[in-house]
Amino acid sequence: MTAVSLTPAGPFSLAASVRFLEDFTPASYSGTADEVLRLAFPADDGHSTVAAAVRREETADGEAGTVRAEFTVYPGAPDGDLDGSPADPASAGPGPVSVESEYWPDEAVRAQLARILSLDADGSGFPDLAAADPVVAGLMAEFPGLRPVCFHSPYEAAVWAVIGHRIRRTQAAAIKARLAERHGRRVQAAGRTLHAFPTPPVLRAITRVPGLTEVKIERLHALAEAADAGALDAARLRAMPVDDALAALRTLPGIGPFSAELILIRGAGHPDVFPHHERRLHAAIATAYGLDETASGDIGRLAGIADGWRPYRSWIALLLRVRAERIGRHVS
Repeated sequence: MTAVSLTPAGPFSLAASVRFLEDFTPASYSGTADEVLRLAFPADDGHSTVAAAVRREETADGEAGTVRAEFTVYPGAPDGDLDGSPADPASAGPGPVSVESEYWPDEAVRAQLARILSLDADGSGFPDLAAADPVVAGLMAEFPGLRPVCFHSPYEAAVWAVIGHRIRRTQAAAIKARLAERHGRRVQAAGRTLHAFPTPPVLRAITRVPGLTEVKIERLHALAEAADAGALDAARLRAMPVDDALAALRTLPGIGPFSAELILIRGAGHPDVFPHHERRLHAAIATAYGLDETASGDIGRLAGIADGWRPYRSWIALLLRVRAERIGRHVS
């Protein structure tokens, strides 16, 4: 097991991140009372699996300090019956390896964890947005320290987009969880058993998934191949101009404009993208800024409002979305 520290630049609350995941359907996350965030996921190398326990340390005066992550890296893939039967835990492939080895360096895992928690972006200027925008000020007060908690990778975000297309989110989450339980590696994180989502090579070999059509399975295979080829590399996508990255993602089977934005923003963790194809967010913006109903369809006007959120447009969009979902739950 290896331990690394992540020092947030700007406001950050690990507790808020945990609460967000508990309400985020795709994550299927169940928290505990010990304030430890437990994660299991395919590493960015496309073959390893990571089990991590993340804690917020306290300073000597009781203030929130650095974020400490302890993790173990498991190479390869578990053996299992890829026709839909669960893997045998007794034949789960090789055990953990030291991340100091040449197999998968600890700095790469550290970078992936930072991206998942949006700690790879400098948030020191984030509070300044509140001074110029009362709506933003209200969001920050309502959700102090909340940053986007991303999918573990663009690969997982893309898989979610294909699985969830035209079915209920709860149904899609159940299918994704079953894939992890049946075909992903079973790991331990701070005394709790977790199942990571299958790595791309494992996903590519699965031939039957209850609840998914043959077309969707073919698209999942194509996404696994794209991930292996580097087309879903987070650093590469974020280094590209936003329009170019979105265009590249839209060439993948089953990935349209909405899904491409999801992959770039919530998969690659890009902090400054305005979603042009998310109608629920557009309605939330119109409501928050006191605009009439027709304004939610005026993308140019909404994008102009979002320009005031630079360089954190993705972050403010998330806060608006969280508020809208909270209001929706209370209304229903």
